[in-house]
Amino acid sequence: MGQDVSEVPFTREDRIRYRQKVRRCLDVFALMLDDFGFDADRPTTGLEIELNLVDANAEPAMRNAEVLDNLADPSFQTELGQFNLELNARPRLIEGAGFADYEQDLRASLGRAEELAVKSDANIILIGILPTLTPRHLVRDNLSSNERYQVLNDQIVAARGEDIELDIRGVERLQTHTDSIVSEAACTSLQFHLQVAPDSFADYWNASQAIAGVQVALGANSPFLHGRQLWAETRVALFEQATDTRPDELKAQGVRPRVWFGERWITSIFDLFEENVRYFPPLLPICDDEDPVEVLHNGGIPRLPELRLHNGTVYRWNRPVYDIMNGRPHLRVENRVLPAGPTVLDMLANAAFYFGLARDLAEGERPIWSQLTFSAAEENFHSASRRGIDAHVAWPRLGEVKVTELVLDVLLPRAAAGLDRFGVGADHRDRLLGIIEQRCRTGRNGAVWQVEAVQSAERGRGMDRSQALHHMLRRYGELQRTAQPVHTWPVD
Repeated sequence: MGQDVSEVPFTREDRIRYRQKVRRCLDVFALMLDDFGFDADRPTTGLEIELNLVDANAEPAMRNAEVLDNLADPSFQTELGQFNLELNARPRLIEGAGFADYEQDLRASLGRAEELAVKSDANIILIGILPTLTPRHLVRDNLSSNERYQVLNDQIVAARGEDIELDIRGVERLQTHTDSIVSEAACTSLQFHLQVAPDSFADYWNASQAIAGVQVALGANSPFLHGRQLWAETRVALFEQATDTRPDELKAQGVRPRVWFGERWITSIFDLFEENVRYFPPLLPICDDEDPVEVLHNGGIPRLPELRLHNGTVYRWNRPVYDIMNGRPHLRVENRVLPAGPTVLDMLANAAFYFGLARDLAEGERPIWSQLTFSAAEENFHSASRRGIDAHVAWPRLGEVKVTELVLDVLLPRAAAGLDRFGVGADHRDRLLGIIEQRCRTGRNGAVWQVEAVQSAERGRGMDRSQALHHMLRRYGELQRTAQPVHTWPVD
């Protein structure tokens, strides 16, 4: 949901017209799926990385506007909190040396951003949740200045009609209330985009859902929030709760949350857009002048702005995307399950594992989703979010299995096969999947390192929790800049 917003307050007429336009867009989208040329000849990939800004004391630095002004780079954008930025890497193919191209590009972009952030007395941290955030940082005044965030906040809070409750039970427990959605700004993610053809979209989305739990287990990097050790990937629970528009009564009635894993395997991308329209009332009823029926009738490419805006306010962990690039429409899966960090190399290893495994499963002879229930896939996702790399997951023919054993014995070879189908060079494939292998063999990812570093500071240095978190984050930043993958990081 990246467009600017200024049409407020919304009227009843706005909502009625918007609902009609969304349904009109949905009808046109159905026609396009039946008889339209989508760009799918050479599927491209994309990456989005959400970043945190911290000051010299490892406290959140509310300086994203100043840093962005200095950067003057359209690949960097605001995010929800003033201590957030987002980097959108240029879409590209991953065949051959595509991953090396990503690595060079990301290092250059982040290096330049870091240089300019330092001039604003800030540093960049790649992490799922900034562990030094406290409730005093997560207040409405620290929302980014872009009007769309203010409006989105107002619409979610108004839809709920009461304060947002956070209740996360992990190793420790966090209970608190907030009167805004700014807690969502604590969630900084790594998002993968995979362009797919209409007739294979369902296979790729189903495959992505099936492996979401495994992805989170391997990549967990968010164990702390408000000074408490909660889930290995606390970001999942926080995001689900911080944007929940439902009071308790609607939850009890089974009304679906806007941060949503889903409830079934699909047969078409249309299933997801249709569910979004059928289940979720509009948050931002902003209408465009486009008549999609007329555009389609005249041989043009409808932008479907209302449908795309509505889709952007339903936060599926694997989101369907319709977009137009270089004058051609395309579809893609937006994989949103992972946290940012710890390093560029770790994130690219996560990308290689996802792209390769999704392709191999989507193109497999016997679909994994015909053997795994959707409810088991969802339980895997939440179990892995809680327990991280120590999680056990359900898998066909294996029952409950330790996720590291599943990856080493079954999924890494399949990810390698999928990367071969993409034409990824063998040396790049082996280098990145080797990082995933070593995480499994050492049992170490970002969440494990953070917890061990905090415990070391508390027990070995006599620090209290707040001091230990600040010490850990400063050390995290130092090690992040060495560019060595997290499984090699020392705990000291």
